[in-house]
Amino acid sequence: MAELGRVAVRDPHSLLPGGFWAAVAVWVERPQVANKRLCGVRLEARRSACLPRVEHSGPRPSSGPEPEERAPAGCGPKEGPGHGQCFPEGGPGPRPGAVPEQGPQENQGRRQQGEDQREAAKAPLLSGARGQPGKAGAGEGDFPAPDLDSLWDDFSRSLASGNREMLAFFTRSGAESQLEAQHELDVILRTVIPKMNAHSCAPKREIVVQDVLNGTVIFLPLEEDSEGNLKVKTSNVYQIQLSQSEGEWFISVLIFCPERWHSDGIVYPKPTWLGEELLARLARWCVESRQSGFKSTLSLISIMKYSRVHQALKEKYKDMTKVWPEVTDPEKFVHEDVALAAYLLILWEEERAERGETARQCFVDLGCGNGLLVHILSREGHPGRGIDVRRRKVWDMYGPETHLEESAITPNDKTLFPDVDWLIGNHSDELTPWIPVIAARSSYNCRFFVLPCCFFDFVGKYQRRQSKKTQYRGYLDFITEVGTTCGFHVEEDCLRIPSTKRVCLIGKSRTYPPAGEDSVDERRTRYINSRRGGPVSPPGQVPAPRPPGAAGGADGPEGHGALDAGAGHTLESPAEGLWLSGFRPREKAKRGACPWRKWPGSWTGRRCRS
Repeated sequence: MAELGRVAVRDPHSLLPGGFWAAVAVWVERPQVANKRLCGVRLEARRSACLPRVEHSGPRPSSGPEPEERAPAGCGPKEGPGHGQCFPEGGPGPRPGAVPEQGPQENQGRRQQGEDQREAAKAPLLSGARGQPGKAGAGEGDFPAPDLDSLWDDFSRSLASGNREMLAFFTRSGAESQLEAQHELDVILRTVIPKMNAHSCAPKREIVVQDVLNGTVIFLPLEEDSEGNLKVKTSNVYQIQLSQSEGEWFISVLIFCPERWHSDGIVYPKPTWLGEELLARLARWCVESRQSGFKSTLSLISIMKYSRVHQALKEKYKDMTKVWPEVTDPEKFVHEDVALAAYLLILWEEERAERGETARQCFVDLGCGNGLLVHILSREGHPGRGIDVRRRKVWDMYGPETHLEESAITPNDKTLFPDVDWLIGNHSDELTPWIPVIAARSSYNCRFFVLPCCFFDFVGKYQRRQSKKTQYRGYLDFITEVGTTCGFHVEEDCLRIPSTKRVCLIGKSRTYPPAGEDSVDERRTRYINSRRGGPVSPPGQVPAPRPPGAAGGADGPEGHGALDAGAGHTLESPAEGLWLSGFRPREKAKRGACPWRKWPGSWTGRRCRS
């Protein structure tokens, strides 16, 4: 084996060893953050396990070099088996690194800390039954998940049958006392998904083994043998380890068999990249005290399906950048709307599968801006239309099959869409908090998708009320609160788009049965009035009923009448029927640059919804 790289880590805020496992979680769950040639991973299953006991009948392998010395390269039976310090399994404490022997009470305390660290290492990852695929691995019929239990059992038998070099690689030791006290390992099965393009390779499966007590995480790539059975590809096994010596922390990357390492340049980078680029990122991540507070990207849909659809849409609509008539940067806008369309197409495809439906969902995009998202979704088979206060030049390029309307939208009893499946708010500004309300009151079956950007309340600008949160996090929590109050189960996800505001909120289902609509709508009205400081209805007093066709029944009217220009939905209504006085639609004239919509790495502002 060989050590590819080793860095000392300064830890002024005492974040280690917990910070190490937070950094490992990023590489396990979101490797695309470091390796830009990956689309992501699918975490398929997890289980707890122990290394097998080995009965030694002959000479034991060498205990390796002294602590903190570099291990010799190689993986043959005559090579030295270990690097770093000796950590017998069951040794004291969760902190990786050599520690002096402890008394019984100290041992017990450190063992409890080990349990805490193990739970911390597990927390960000996939939860699920032992050895079985979790939610993140479902729905991939073209790439079924193998059984983790059988994979691990086969690998354990190979270790027990005499693969001492690999066993030493796991234990960081060839110690005389062979693992007197077994301790728990966290074993994860994942599929690494490359970006889909002409140069991409097929997805690869790996077993990831986290040993919290020893401070190691080992990656075991899987490959098919001649009979189609999966087995560990020993040539590409590598390890990330945390160690401590004389009060100083170190992170190292080691390869089990360097002379047989095969690099495809995508899933398996060159060893120099692992020992330099990845190691540097891990060292930085593990001492970053700031928590993002956001979910990982594309957590609600299949990453594999998204990668395929996104690549296909990029190819299909790439020429839009050559004929873009607006003053805004076409590369940025086309890239964002293509990615957003890919996300919605997969979200809706999986929703149809869950519901056992075949008809494609219809939609209305409120505040559609340039209308490109409406155009793509319509071209991909979803009937819909977009509405915006200002017509754009690019609208004339889309053709008659893309339905776009120039009109102001004021939330009131006449601005409802009872025949629509989904309402979309993509950087919809002052309409953003109203979209869950409009969806809830349109029909019981209406759902919503919003991508908040600029911070608006029901009337006027949003005012942060929690100083411990960023304004963006506080605003997302506010929109989530609106959706929950309106009776939706609200889910959050993070998109892969060129914008600093990438978190979307989705309301797919209700928290109440159709018969509870009146009481829930009373709660909505009270909540909206409380945000404005307006009158709040006394308990038990039901507000004016919704007009016919609004959210009162489970089925609602049939057909797609709301998608037609002449469907009878008056978008500019008189004062009566307003849900809250003081609301002002955006001005028709062009506005200044939105400070939030920027291409990553640049400071060029973009007009929101241009």
